[in-house]
Amino acid sequence: MPEVTKMTTKGQVVIPSEIRKELGLGEGSQMVVSKLGELVLLKKIEIPDPKKELDRLTKWGSAFAKKTGIKSEADVVARIHKFRKGA
Repeated sequence: MPEVTKMTTKGQVVIPSEIRKELGLGEGSQMVVSKLGELVLLKKIEIPDPKKELDRLTKWGSAFAKKTGIKSEADVVARIHKFRKGA
């Protein structure tokens, strides 16, 4: 159900609590603001924690290496050369 809100003199708009809860928005949440015709769109964005992202990528890379039989740096170099010859 649509709700009515007002803009402050500083351009701030209150997002109703029900919507904030549904979207997991809290203090410091980042959003992209864009305009579509006469509509103002807000989209929640999440910037990943670099350490968590590195950990995730490391786990993915290890699993991929195990699955494909890559055991050393030499195996990686060999695959690169094989790929380049075929390309």
